[in-house]
Amino acid sequence: MLLRSLILGLVASSVRLAVSSPVPPQGPGSIQFLTPELSSGPIQKRYYDYGNSEPVRGVNIGGWLLLEPFITPSLFESFRTNPNNDDGIPVDEYHFTQTLGQEVASSRLEAHWSSFYTEQDFQDIAELGFNLVRIPIGYWAFQTLDNDPYVRGNQEQYLDKAIEWSAKYGLKVWVDLHGAAGSQNGFDNSGLRDAWYFLEDSNLKVTYSVLQYMLEKYSRDEYLDTVTGIELINEPLGPVLDMDKLKNDFLLPAYNYLRNTLQRNQIVILHDAFQQGHYWDDFLTSTDNFWGVLLDHHHYRIFENGELQSSIDQHVQAACNWGFDTITEAHWTVCGEFSAALTDCAKWLNGVGYGARYDGTFFKEQETSSFIGSCQSIDDINSWSDEKKENTRKFVEAQLDAFEMRNGWIIWTYKTESSIEWDVQRLVYNGLFPQPITDRKYPGQCQK
Repeated sequence: MLLRSLILGLVASSVRLAVSSPVPPQGPGSIQFLTPELSSGPIQKRYYDYGNSEPVRGVNIGGWLLLEPFITPSLFESFRTNPNNDDGIPVDEYHFTQTLGQEVASSRLEAHWSSFYTEQDFQDIAELGFNLVRIPIGYWAFQTLDNDPYVRGNQEQYLDKAIEWSAKYGLKVWVDLHGAAGSQNGFDNSGLRDAWYFLEDSNLKVTYSVLQYMLEKYSRDEYLDTVTGIELINEPLGPVLDMDKLKNDFLLPAYNYLRNTLQRNQIVILHDAFQQGHYWDDFLTSTDNFWGVLLDHHHYRIFENGELQSSIDQHVQAACNWGFDTITEAHWTVCGEFSAALTDCAKWLNGVGYGARYDGTFFKEQETSSFIGSCQSIDDINSWSDEKKENTRKFVEAQLDAFEMRNGWIIWTYKTESSIEWDVQRLVYNGLFPQPITDRKYPGQCQK
């Protein structure tokens, strides 16, 4: 393992010279940030170079402008009709708004948007040492389908406020199109669970129109010092989508619109669509004269029975391997989502009504689970054993080290109403996430 680490370190150093600068200088007026030239000449504008900047050390602003039941269960508990099951509880924002109707849903959502995140949160995030926030938002914040129940309210205004607050406290921002019309993955975090109709022409048209609006707005000069990337679509579920259509009818046109029509220099962020490593090495690469493209990987080890049964050493090794696997990828790479979780016990993490694999209550269609351990009191830190606390900190540190082998990480998520494993505030408070961020109780886990 040590020999492998030394070899990979040498490879990484040489590879970074080749792949860490996918944004060639386009001229003094076409790049993002004011930095001194290497010569003694005047200060010139430059692009934000992920390959030659400090690692991204970010946090997601989940469950705010796009609802997720496991992050804010109180919004969904109000629909409960009995204590024995989740019958009647909306499973996502689509059904939340459909059940309530526009007027009531708008009132409840506005109360949520105005209070769940405030300026103080962004100040706190910066003071904890994070340097970037990733802000998810759904297409319906900008445009809706004719039959949509979604509330098109003040999401965009709150997004703009968040960008202002981030600028004030020195944070960079990724603007993340997290939900597509028809859903790109069938997850509740897309807005519409159990649907995969994003690439149908009518849905694609609306989603692409929204993306064009986002690309035009958030690549303007007034945003470029703070917004350092726009994620074209979050987590498209590659195994069930037409990948050629995704590339040729959505991703490539979006890139061309930004670079050729708008002639702007904003960074383009591609999610890996759950494809194998190096799948994207021949798409939108600098060798084909594309530039400013970053690949976003998401990594969790709690959504399969086998992974949940892993020892902590196996979890750590898997995390390290995630980092090793990115070293020779053609694009900049950041892990845009991961967590401290070693169980799937958080209420509704798998979706309203599905239960948890860890305690054997998970049931979805033909997929079941078997008991590994109890989920009781998972949100009470006083019930955690010292071993569980140590293992959580080990896993967190291994992931941070792994993802900094390339260009960094963005943990999911800054706050929840009740979960510990998914809540950075609680993780920090309980000593399960390093402070300062570079502190290590278990150094060198990926070098053994």
